[in-house]
Amino acid sequence: MLPRIRNRIVATALAGLSCTALAGVPKDLPLPSGEPSAKEIADQVYFVNHFYAFKNYGITKKGKTITVLINKAKGKRPTTVTLERYLNNDYPPSDAIKAQDLAIFRSGKLRGTGMLITDYNDDNKSQSYAIWLPALRKIRRFAQPAHDDAWGGTDFTFGDVTLRKPKDETHELLGKATFPGCLGSIPGVKVRYLPKPPEPSCFAKGKEVYKLKSTTKRQNWWYDYRVSYVDTQTFADYRTEYFKGGKQVKVIDRDWRPLESDDPRAQSWGYWYGKTFATGHETWAVIPPEVVEVNHNWPRRMWSERTLRKIKR
Repeated sequence: MLPRIRNRIVATALAGLSCTALAGVPKDLPLPSGEPSAKEIADQVYFVNHFYAFKNYGITKKGKTITVLINKAKGKRPTTVTLERYLNNDYPPSDAIKAQDLAIFRSGKLRGTGMLITDYNDDNKSQSYAIWLPALRKIRRFAQPAHDDAWGGTDFTFGDVTLRKPKDETHELLGKATFPGCLGSIPGVKVRYLPKPPEPSCFAKGKEVYKLKSTTKRQNWWYDYRVSYVDTQTFADYRTEYFKGGKQVKVIDRDWRPLESDDPRAQSWGYWYGKTFATGHETWAVIPPEVVEVNHNWPRRMWSERTLRKIKR
């Protein structure tokens, strides 16, 4: 295969895969005592989003029920991808590995593609990525993507989903507020793998939230700052609004739901919704509650290149 074609396949797969950038916030981060600072809130949000409250977190497949990622350009029909994801945090502090993330795509343009991401306890060591390319029947290894690369053609960047760490921004607490209403969604969408789309989530409506302003340290970046609405009890970030030149350019809403645990930060996603205002493009990632599994007895060898090679197209 010509190098240019091979590189295009790798780039396409990269654009559609989830990864995890976990270094920088400890997995045993305690709940803050008293009123937290802006930096402490940012650390807690990171803890929740990377499921440190669990030894592992899986978005599995139950019969025909599976996680569906919907992309919809303004005025066009939606496209879909389905996927499974398995995150393992169950590594001791003495281990070189901090966490591993396995993503397997089951339909769409990336059908049969798999990604294994390894994050290390050494904060100065880059993550390692291994991708199984079904067309080549080979594994390719590569460096982590850029923070502003689009994730799967969605309204989420790799920075939004995985790579951004609290140290990449400066944080300011704007005070507390009451979350104003329901979360965004794509009403009336009809796709093959989601015959009954969920109603817009109003779970967060009326909850007390911190308003956290996070200003990027990057020069000439696609946003200047973002404002997150963070639950004062669970540190789940329900909404993030992005601003450039004083104008809101994007929003990401997250439907967080509690799981049974003594730790209030033990939360799971119901869905993610994103919209880029300049284009009207929308993304909706729906995770049915029945496919979520936590603290499961998956063997450590599941997070290996051997698992990638066994993926069926």
